[in-house]
Amino acid sequence: MYDAEKLKQLLRDKALKFGDFVLASGKKAKYYCDSKQITLHSAGVRLVGEGFLELLKEEAAFPAAVGGMSIGADPIVASIITMADVNGMNLNGFLVRKEPKGHGTNKYIEGPVQPGDSVVIVEDVVTTGGSSLQAIARAEAFGLKVTGVLAILDRMEGGREAFAAAGYPLKSLFTIRDFGLEPPKEAE
Repeated sequence: MYDAEKLKQLLRDKALKFGDFVLASGKKAKYYCDSKQITLHSAGVRLVGEGFLELLKEEAAFPAAVGGMSIGADPIVASIITMADVNGMNLNGFLVRKEPKGHGTNKYIEGPVQPGDSVVIVEDVVTTGGSSLQAIARAEAFGLKVTGVLAILDRMEGGREAFAAAGYPLKSLFTIRDFGLEPPKEAE
């Protein structure tokens, strides 16, 4: 059973860092969520998988697969599909490469998915949504039907709005407000 409070405490204790940071989006920030401290931690990644599975169960139609941009999404995808199997559910995973591997099939999408499959993109932290939008573009170019995005943490800095403008709902386990922080005023 998903324990949101336990995951929240792990995020607070292990992942949230304060100082001066530059994010993947290029934005400067006073806090950073080092999500790998959770997604590469046994209890943390299990809780993430359980939480995401709960969000997926709320969907009108359960997807055929979950996936996201490698390397950040790799442990998240593995956790969700493992927890799905533990719960007697069939769910595939896929990974989106930043660059094709340059040999073999030379493709961006890896995993047991087929064009036409309904999928959800997973992400650790959403700021502007750029990484997930790139994953969506590559998944759709492959022929997958993306129905939404799931994130561990929404920094509330425009990602949700960017996804909505492109037609993809975002669900997150937490927003930055769950940790007593506020997004920058220009982001609201």
